[in-house]
Amino acid sequence: MGEAPERITIVPDDYHVPYAGTAEDGRKFFLSQELFDMDTSYVGLFLWKPGGTFDEIRVTAVPGPQGLPPGQAGPAGADDVVSSRLAELGDFVLEPIEVEPFTQDVDGVTFGWKVDRYDGDYSVNVEPGNFIAYYEPWDGLDYDT
Repeated sequence: MGEAPERITIVPDDYHVPYAGTAEDGRKFFLSQELFDMDTSYVGLFLWKPGGTFDEIRVTAVPGPQGLPPGQAGPAGADDVVSSRLAELGDFVLEPIEVEPFTQDVDGVTFGWKVDRYDGDYSVNVEPGNFIAYYEPWDGLDYDT
């Protein structure tokens, strides 16, 4: 059995992780419009300090995507909010980042990178919605959706 990760790597891709990297101010970031809790979808900007420790979350509730079954992630179609959040980052670089997992409640909803354990195996799940789950070796190259 492995141990709970102190850090994980997040690698940008063309699937569920289009925006991960380093902001102009040196902070690490992950931006998604696939976060959801019940009937509410969110655009969430997760920020870590340059060394990879948690800094802050910026969350905007948006209308959910149409036509998806309950509990399935999909882009919320909030491109204007995504563009606004990207602009807040200044000149950013999309690149792999190494950061610590964390969770924080915002208006009663848990956001973050939650360490979980099932049958002795650890995972780190992106919340809310648990739409991405990372596993050992924590290199960000493979994840489940």
